[in-house]
Amino acid sequence: MSVLEMKVPSPGESISEVEIAQWLVSDGDYVEKDQAIAEVDSDKATLELPAEESGTITLKAEDGDAVAVGAVVCLIDTSAEKPADFVSSGTVETTSAPEESTSTDSKPAEKEADKNSPNKKPAKDTDVSYATGVPSIAASKIMAENDISPEQIRGSGKSGRITKQDVVTTMTKGWGGTRDQGTERMSLMRRKIAERLVAVKNDTAMLTTFNEVDMKPIMDIRKKYKAAFIEHHDVNLGFMSFFTKACTEALNLFPAVNAQIEGKEMLLHDYADVGIAVSSPKGLMVPVVRNAEQMTLAEIEREIKRLAIKARDGKITPDEMAGGTFTITNGGVFGSMLSTPIINPPQAAILGMHNIVQRPVAIDGKVEIRPIMYLALSYDHRIIDGKESVSFLVAVKERLENPEKMIFSNGNAIEDLLGL
Repeated sequence: MSVLEMKVPSPGESISEVEIAQWLVSDGDYVEKDQAIAEVDSDKATLELPAEESGTITLKAEDGDAVAVGAVVCLIDTSAEKPADFVSSGTVETTSAPEESTSTDSKPAEKEADKNSPNKKPAKDTDVSYATGVPSIAASKIMAENDISPEQIRGSGKSGRITKQDVVTTMTKGWGGTRDQGTERMSLMRRKIAERLVAVKNDTAMLTTFNEVDMKPIMDIRKKYKAAFIEHHDVNLGFMSFFTKACTEALNLFPAVNAQIEGKEMLLHDYADVGIAVSSPKGLMVPVVRNAEQMTLAEIEREIKRLAIKARDGKITPDEMAGGTFTITNGGVFGSMLSTPIINPPQAAILGMHNIVQRPVAIDGKVEIRPIMYLALSYDHRIIDGKESVSFLVAVKERLENPEKMIFSNGNAIEDLLGL
C-alpha cells in the first residue's frame, strides 16, 4: 500500500490556521488527481483543496474543524484501483475565467442561474426549477430520502454546488406557523469580518460626509461611446472605472485620505491601491486594484472584471485582497439610496456609491430632471480633518460631473480619456 499524506497548504502570508468548510467527498471514496475534495475557509477567502493524487481517501478532519497550516487532513491510498462504476465529479479548473461581462451597473460578481434548465417534473409542493448543481454527499442523501430533485434547489456552494443547508432550506422554506428555531455555523471568514467591523467602530473616530453627483455627463459618454469602447478595448465601459479614476486624482490632492495610522506615525502612500468591494457567494470581498493611479479606464475595467469573476467563482486569493490604501463600495446595485460605509482597516477612508435616481434639481435657475447619485465618504477623523474629507469628496464630484477634465485636469478630449 502506498499512502500519500495531504497537508493543508498555506493560503497566504500570515495565515496559520484554516477551517474545513465542508468535505466534498466522503471517507472511503475514490478520488481523482486534481478533483476538488474540500472547501477550506481562511479569515480572508474560501479556497478549494484539490486531491494531489488519485486513490481512496481517508478523512482526518471533520466539517467545521480548525486545522493548522501544514497539518495532515486526509490520506490517499494511491495503490487503490479505480472502481468500475466510478463517475468523475470534476476537477479544479485551471483555465482562465469565462468571457463574461462584469460592469458596476449590474450586481458585481453575480450572475443569474442558467434559465435553460431541464423541464423536469418538480417534486412535492413546489414548481420552482433552477439550473442543476452538483449536490454534496450529505445533500444527496437527504434529497434521495425526500424525493427532491437538483432542479428544485438553487445551490449556494462553489459553482452552484448544492449543500446540505440548501436542501434543508428548500424543504422548510416559507412560514409554516411553527415556533421552530435553527442555527447555522458562521464561517471563519464571516467571524473575522465581524471582529474587524466591531474593532473599526471601537478603535477609530469614524465620521461620514455626503454629497451628490449629477451622473448625466457620464451616462451620456457611456451611451455615445460604449460600442466603440467595447470594440476597441474588448471590455465594457462601466461606472466603476470613472469613479476609480476620479478617486485616484482626488487622493493625489489629499494624501491623508490615502494614508493609515502606524503607531504614533501616519503612513503616507505614493500610490493608490484601490479595493473594490464585490459580492460573492461567500459574502462581501474586497479585491485590490494595484497602482490604479497609473491605469487607463480600460485597464481599470479589465482588472475589476478579472477580480470580480475570480471572487464569484471562489478562486480569489488572499494576496489579491491584501493591502489596499482606499476602498470603493457600491451599495447602489442592491438599491441602496444612502448609507454610511464602514472603513476597511487599516485604511483611513472608504467611498460609498448608491443608486441613481431621477430627481428634480436646479440647473441655471430652472428645474430639470437629472440622474442623481448620493455619495458617502466615511473617514477616520484621527488623521483626516473635516475640511480634507469634504474637499476630497467635492474633488471627486467635480471630476465625475466634468469627466473631460479628469486626466491631469488639462481639459483633454473625451476620446483621450477613453483611449479611443
